[in-house]
Amino acid sequence: MTRKVQTRIIAFANHKGGVGKTTCVAGVGQGLAKLGNKVLLIDLDTQANLTSFFFDPNDETERLTIADVLIRQEKIKPYHVKENLDLVPSSLDMALAESTLISRISRELILTHALEDIKDDYDYILLDCPPALNIVTTNAFIASTDTYVPLTAEALPLRGMMMLNDYLEGLRVNGFDIKITGIIINRFNTRKNLNKAVEQSIKNEYGDVVFKTIIRENVSLAEVPLAGGDIQEYAPSSNGARDFDALTEEIYQRTK
Repeated sequence: MTRKVQTRIIAFANHKGGVGKTTCVAGVGQGLAKLGNKVLLIDLDTQANLTSFFFDPNDETERLTIADVLIRQEKIKPYHVKENLDLVPSSLDMALAESTLISRISRELILTHALEDIKDDYDYILLDCPPALNIVTTNAFIASTDTYVPLTAEALPLRGMMMLNDYLEGLRVNGFDIKITGIIINRFNTRKNLNKAVEQSIKNEYGDVVFKTIIRENVSLAEVPLAGGDIQEYAPSSNGARDFDALTEEIYQRTK
């Protein structure tokens, strides 16, 4: 596979929790790696759910985390987890990031500078953002070439998009060229009329920004974190595996 001219750095962000953001990062990241791309995942969330996809939470091995990079200004250190796939883990120390970074000069650019040394080693860098519009998420937005918003097809998450748009508009006013480049409809229940109505509203509002692939509600996706984090290996014939295969291909075609 021909290497990409520009590394695509994609922030997966939504200030509302419970929308399957981490599942999207893990599924798309592993899918892109299987297509032959060099992929780096960065877990920016205090809960470290993405880290738990690949490392046993009870494993007490000392690892350099993204908290060490953002708070203690260490060099970023990826860990190899699968073929073509690396991870920068998170830790509970990320809870200190907001209060620590707020007084730093150029605090919005810390992640951007940290990625300079390694970004050319990868075709894709996927950022799993915390469910908050804070300084860590702002760092992710500014460091990224793309911003993807996973959301569920319900009324509340749709209204929350207005808050996210307002936040990004504030960043644009301050000179940062940031916009939503992808919306992923996740945990979609084909039997719920509300889901269908909200899906149509999202498409009417955002048009081609919305990915054609919809991730259907699927029990295998809920089970996969305990099985090693790979839906294609855990349940290859499931709707979850099919949907993430299709979404990965759509993202690859959109960004290659």
